[in-house]
Amino acid sequence: MTDVVIVGAGPVGLFMGVLLLQQGHQVRILERRSSRSNRSRAIGIHPPALAELARAGVADHLIAAGVRINRGVAYSQRRRVAELGFDGDARYPYILAVPQTVTEETLELAVHDLDVGAIVRGAHVREVAEERGSVRTVANCLGGVQEFRSQLVVAADGAHSAIRRHYLPGLQARGYPDCYIMGDFPDATGHGSDAVLYLEPAGIVESFPLPQGLRRWVVRLGSPEKNPTADKLADLVLARTGEVLHVPGNSMLSAFEVRSRLAQLMVHGRVVLLGDAAHEISPIGGQGMNLGWLDAAALAPIIDASFRGADVGPDLADFEKSRRKAARRASRQAGLNMALGRPLPPYVMSVRNAAFAMALDMPAISGLVERRFTMR
Repeated sequence: MTDVVIVGAGPVGLFMGVLLLQQGHQVRILERRSSRSNRSRAIGIHPPALAELARAGVADHLIAAGVRINRGVAYSQRRRVAELGFDGDARYPYILAVPQTVTEETLELAVHDLDVGAIVRGAHVREVAEERGSVRTVANCLGGVQEFRSQLVVAADGAHSAIRRHYLPGLQARGYPDCYIMGDFPDATGHGSDAVLYLEPAGIVESFPLPQGLRRWVVRLGSPEKNPTADKLADLVLARTGEVLHVPGNSMLSAFEVRSRLAQLMVHGRVVLLGDAAHEISPIGGQGMNLGWLDAAALAPIIDASFRGADVGPDLADFEKSRRKAARRASRQAGLNMALGRPLPPYVMSVRNAAFAMALDMPAISGLVERRFTMR
């Protein structure tokens, strides 16, 4: 009997494992992939999540490996529109940019330091069922079918969660008229550690610094890109911003559509949905991974208290309420971020941008916007 089985060894599942192992609990983290992914999608770590990572003792390495984004700067039609500082948090006055591959490696090493056998790779979970006060998890593993029994199961298996589909089969996704293509290229912009938004009539272009002299570019499209290439992305960036990308240096490329899905219940008996499995939101704004980490930080002490015999019913009710509220807020913010990047006629764009700049000149409004962008 294991205390907790965690399904999914992405950033959220690994962090959940670290927290529970540090509290002395037996954990198994089941991961479908046989090795870590080398694709770097999520890159932004916001101050509240960074504080939780620091509390768990894993922030220092990430901070050393990342780029501190102290401000965002907006341009439109080759002109500077406005800027926004990310210095509202006294301890972490920045958003940290770290490739997801580095984040997962850091968290996996932290798990190994606590229990070298905690992560079970090549485990494709096919059944989760409560039986006589425990949960039976059946997975197809590299050596054949394997059964795990635990007091609890935490489903951190992402936006395509099979466990969520089992418990919430009718939960529908909401689609958006926004599609994106993104990629990482050598940085020759001169923008240093600034995040840059190009608010252009044809649609937004976003640009974020990364370690090792790289910069991520994200371009809004009106329809899905079925065959993304570095050349296509570079052509779009050039046409909208005038920036020239070094195509041979491209190191990551992806195209994606946007949807959201918010579960009304995260706790299902002895099974808890966490992160994207519970609330899938738009990646524009970089909140999803952070939202999952904050879920884990809120859930870990409740699990610990329950194993120590405490009545955690009220705590679980508060957890459901607070995390659903946080997910709704993050989803609304992501929706606003996408709306900001949609195409507009040049004149309308100019008027909108002028109003945007005037608003950010007001400390009360700029402070509110900063708190929303940094998830404080």
